Amino acid sequence: MAKLTRAELAERLRNVKLFSLDVDGVLTDGGLYYAEDGTELRRFNVKDGMGIKLAQAAGVEFAVISASITPAIEHRAKRLGIDHVHIGCKSKIETLKDICGKLQISLDAVVHMGDDVNDLPVFDLVGLSLAPADAAAAVATEANYVSERPGGQGCVREICDLAVAARKAKVADGVAKNAVA
Repeated sequence: MAKLTRAELAERLRNVKLFSLDVDGVLTDGGLYYAEDGTELRRFNVKDGMGIKLAQAAGVEFAVISASITPAIEHRAKRLGIDHVHIGCKSKIETLKDICGKLQISLDAVVHMGDDVNDLPVFDLVGLSLAPADAAAAVATEANYVSERPGGQGCVREICDLAVAARKAKVADGVAKNAVA
């Protein structure tokens, strides 16, 4: 896939309608914690959460698609107001197609951020493919853009901030083009 510069990515993010996010290694650092009773825990980054909230306010829809099955993912997504939460996903492709069908949007208007080989089939399907700085080598090679930040440490915020800034620029461009002096 063609690598984008940060400026090219920002330009392409102007018209994105849906951010699809993997969880482990993207919204988390990929580490798993186990309580004494065997309960599996994950650490989410508050800065990524704020980025999601800011991008939602700018009109971006979000989906969380993960092969993992844990209530922590559902709780975090609910707290962030993400309506499209799919855990225990066998086929990220089919899930994403279903979401796009419900939202009546093209797959070209979707960004997917993933960190491991199970995200590669989705990369071939969407308009933009992104990877955290610490993604598996095969994923970093295939991604349109590799963030400066690692998974669970602000990679989602980085992209959300670019999208929000690009949308503000789009609004400003529209106002300038339609301004009456």
